[in-house]
Amino acid sequence: MMADAPIVIVNDSMQTGYRYDCVAPEGQDFHPDFTPGLTPQQMLELGVFGGLYLEPSSGEFPASWFAKAKLAKAESRASLNFFGVSASQPRSVWLEKGWIHPDDPLGWFQWYCRYYRGRRLPVEDARQIGRWKAIRRHVKQIQRNCEPGNLMCRPRQRQALLHWAYDSRLI
Repeated sequence: MMADAPIVIVNDSMQTGYRYDCVAPEGQDFHPDFTPGLTPQQMLELGVFGGLYLEPSSGEFPASWFAKAKLAKAESRASLNFFGVSASQPRSVWLEKGWIHPDDPLGWFQWYCRYYRGRRLPVEDARQIGRWKAIRRHVKQIQRNCEPGNLMCRPRQRQALLHWAYDSRLI
């Protein structure tokens, strides 16, 4: 545990009074099986989730993450995604499938942002890292079906990979 670990208190439209400790240094001490290719800031700058995901004004995450982020004002816009296509399912599907954990009501990306900041929840971390690893099947499909560097081949799969911190521009 870090000496004087920062405590983050969340008050946004999804959580009020939620708090967590940042027990690892930001961007460090990840589980050895978890090797994302993009930071949350890089993902937001590239364009993910149609520009509508986190609340920049909540103050939970560094303002620098949002300085060049592609953000929507009211509703998701595929044009803000790096590949210009929608690759998301509605939150209702996430809830139906049991993908939402009470600590992270916005799902995997919220978990990743908090994990990146230094929060650790061993059971939930293992579950989310397992989900992240399972998405790798899309990397294999792109490698099998696309010429290297052809970013227009399978843009929806490539965008989905960006949503999971895989840098699909490199495939």
